[in-house]
Amino acid sequence: MISEFVKMSAVDSHVKDIALKILDGTRITPAEGVVLYNDADTSLLALLADQVRKRTVGEYVFYNRNVHIEPTNICVYDCKFCSYSHHQSRESWELTIDEMVCTVVNLGDEITEVHIVGAVHPGRDIYYYAELVKRVHEARPTLHIKAYTAIEIEYMAKKAGLSFEQGLQVLKDAGLNSLPGGGAEIFDDKVRAQICGKKSTTEAWLQVHEAAHKLGIPTNATILYGHIETFEHRIQHMELLRQLQDRTGGFNAYIPLKFKNKNNEMSYIEEVSLIEDLRNYAVSRIYLDNIPHLKAYWPMIGKEMAALSLAFGVDDLDGTINDSTKIYSLAGAGDQNPSLSSDEIRHLITKAGRVPAERDSLYNIINS
Repeated sequence: MISEFVKMSAVDSHVKDIALKILDGTRITPAEGVVLYNDADTSLLALLADQVRKRTVGEYVFYNRNVHIEPTNICVYDCKFCSYSHHQSRESWELTIDEMVCTVVNLGDEITEVHIVGAVHPGRDIYYYAELVKRVHEARPTLHIKAYTAIEIEYMAKKAGLSFEQGLQVLKDAGLNSLPGGGAEIFDDKVRAQICGKKSTTEAWLQVHEAAHKLGIPTNATILYGHIETFEHRIQHMELLRQLQDRTGGFNAYIPLKFKNKNNEMSYIEEVSLIEDLRNYAVSRIYLDNIPHLKAYWPMIGKEMAALSLAFGVDDLDGTINDSTKIYSLAGAGDQNPSLSSDEIRHLITKAGRVPAERDSLYNIINS
């Protein structure tokens, strides 16, 4: 019925052909992805993304009970879009391992996952971070430990004289369960040179994640959009992820992260509109046909926008957070003290007409 509606609609014939491919479950090309960004109506993108979402996960919207730990904001890198590092902030911090272990112990059964991501500290190598993982695992053996971006792992492994594979094995042996997927930014090294020139290359990020997948460590993937990149850059970014997923099947979720322009060196760039956010979710859900979950990180875009994104292909709202992250609040995000209870998340999802499903970190349903 939807295919017949599209056939009869007054949309551009090229867009119509692409839409019919999507509804038929046929993979679209990079060029067709760019056409969707440029030419497809927002309402059509929503319809197509929603159909892909239904085909992939049904009516469930996932969330979990988690806490973020940010070990430090002292960083060897000075990325122009960053509002978090000590280069931009008036204060710097370094949490001790004891302090971080105490956080997860005190929260007890309130959480099922700890998400550990921070700046790339010049004085800490992989053995320090493995000790942190080991201590957390010993204190909470059933807690899922999702920790460290590819950017952090590249630096800490090299500092210890290890390959990516060797470094990841050290972390896995200590109790690491998965990687969060941050640090991808945009997979175009010319753009990276302008916004985060000292940071890892596209190739290094992909190599770390491929190595993780081969070791049986699942990961997420991110993109930083809405700055100086083009639609072509976004599609190329997703194409590289789609190719890696074809090889390994190791990605759980894709998380578009919006550039926020407060308190950083790129504050002169106007943030993209909320409509563009929704269009980006929709194209992401359509293009990444082999990554099962699309996450709207609500501390970044706000609760109301996150609820609206559920109509544009999103099926995951992250978690309760427990007011434990500064990365986006320092950049001017709407939720300056991000925290939601399970009941609040479930109400938000139900109000949007979808079925709330509390998940573990690997998307097994705990409570629906």
